Amino acid sequence: GVAVFTGKANCPYYAKAELLADYLQANLPDFRVHKITQHPDKWEQWLHDICETNGWEHRQSPIIWRELLDRGGKGLLLGGVNDFLEYAQHYYGITSMMLSEEMLDIAEENLQAYIEIEKEEEEIKSLIKPLQIWITSASAPICYQLIPLLANGEVFGMTTDISIHLLDSDQFKEVLCGIVMEAEDMAFPLLHSISAHTEIDEAFIQADIIIVLDDVLLNCEVQSVGNYIREVSDICQVYAPLIEKNAKSEVRVISSGKTFVNLKAMMIMTYGPSIKTENVIAVATSWESAAKATLARKLNTNAAGVKDVIVWGNITGCNYIDLSHAKLYGYNCAIWGPANFPRPVLNMIYDSEWIHSEFLSAQNSLNSRVSHCVGMLPAHAVATVLRYWYHGSPPGEIVSVGVFTEGQFCVPDGIVFSMPVRFQNGNWKVITELEISETTQEALGRLAHELIQEKLIALREIKEMHPYGADEITS
Repeated sequence: GVAVFTGKANCPYYAKAELLADYLQANLPDFRVHKITQHPDKWEQWLHDICETNGWEHRQSPIIWRELLDRGGKGLLLGGVNDFLEYAQHYYGITSMMLSEEMLDIAEENLQAYIEIEKEEEEIKSLIKPLQIWITSASAPICYQLIPLLANGEVFGMTTDISIHLLDSDQFKEVLCGIVMEAEDMAFPLLHSISAHTEIDEAFIQADIIIVLDDVLLNCEVQSVGNYIREVSDICQVYAPLIEKNAKSEVRVISSGKTFVNLKAMMIMTYGPSIKTENVIAVATSWESAAKATLARKLNTNAAGVKDVIVWGNITGCNYIDLSHAKLYGYNCAIWGPANFPRPVLNMIYDSEWIHSEFLSAQNSLNSRVSHCVGMLPAHAVATVLRYWYHGSPPGEIVSVGVFTEGQFCVPDGIVFSMPVRFQNGNWKVITELEISETTQEALGRLAHELIQEKLIALREIKEMHPYGADEITS
């Protein structure tokens, strides 16, 4: 078995027992020692708890017991320092000759060493600064699927701790608490903490990343588009000032979901003028992935080999899937090439009629398929974009993201429009050198018109709600 010695760090009797134990361990083959030093302030409570757990009666420092490892069950109490001295004399014929002055010196050394170790541990803890991630509308199925992807280390790296904050209204409190417990049970090494929040004033405190999952339930027979836009506008009007007030100045905001993702990003910038426009993006990856999968099914190949499909425009509204730059890797056909040899997708689909009729008209079914995803695809989309934002997108590959326009591709300024970007060194850059056809250019004009209309309706709502302060919000 093992002899367990535990006492107050500044206790001279603990020092005496400890020194004798060290001597026995060094000189006897079967004598093993485990020491637990406690801070003087915590000693009384600790002693009370250990005695209560084991049914022991003991009042002073040190307390010594034997752990009977081979028998299981609780330890065998030996007692205090005098009991141990008797035990050592009786079993091993060894006595401690330590003088009281020596005992006091060692007790003082013990206390200093304990304080230093405690200080070191505190310093190590303070160096762990987890990324603070807030997820709104966190009762949504996508959030449930997203947490393991964020917590397994693949998004932010295997050395970055994260803290996840789930935000939703009070009616979903139980759902959030269930998610928190399940995530804690999974014991992800990098998940520093996960918590549920239903108090809106506490939202986004110290946030590094905010993932906005809020959606409106569309039923166009019941409500007009204007009403939905007002709903989105109202949500962002609550969030944006809180982001400005509570989040870190470099906070990154990701708009995801099934409805109005461009508009959500737009309205967060509008209501939160100090939030950097380059730090707010809308995720188009789900549509990109679904389009790649449709092409892969047609070509009977793996969707992972399809690259550079571009989603233009209003991601969850009127978008345009552009295949003119799409490439195919690792495809088995008459022309053989190495694995990194790309072929233009349009050259591989000999049935051009299929592209114009089925694929492009299939965009409606594509939209409906993405919109009805239970959560795996959109969660993967958010995780992928975050990974690219922090670690860069694959070299040479095109990623579609909804970003604030500044005249690229002749799209009017000041709307959130999905376009091709590249992520590098923690930033994104629109790939403006990409050549686009006249057909695409015409499509971009139509798509921009829809988004400008959406923005105008939203701004009209703002003017109605803030007749006097509207100009500074909308300027």
